Amino acid sequence: MIAIAHFAGLVLTTIFAAAAAVFLDWLLLRAMFQLMRPATAKQAPKKFGAELVQGTRELVRHLGPAAVRW
Repeated sequence: MIAIAHFAGLVLTTIFAAAAAVFLDWLLLRAMFQLMRPATAKQAPKKFGAELVQGTRELVRHLGPAAVRW
């Protein structure tokens, strides 16, 4: 009976430790994203459409019109 009680205590302690580790990991990951956010928010957004048009022009210039067909 004592062995079963010890085993149950070990199981409960393990479950509690696993839950605490998952919570701490989630908390630190969330804090990391919050700390990274101001560093990326100050950069000006790039114009994706202009780069796409320029890349398409270069592709057609080098490979011909057949390169842009699907």
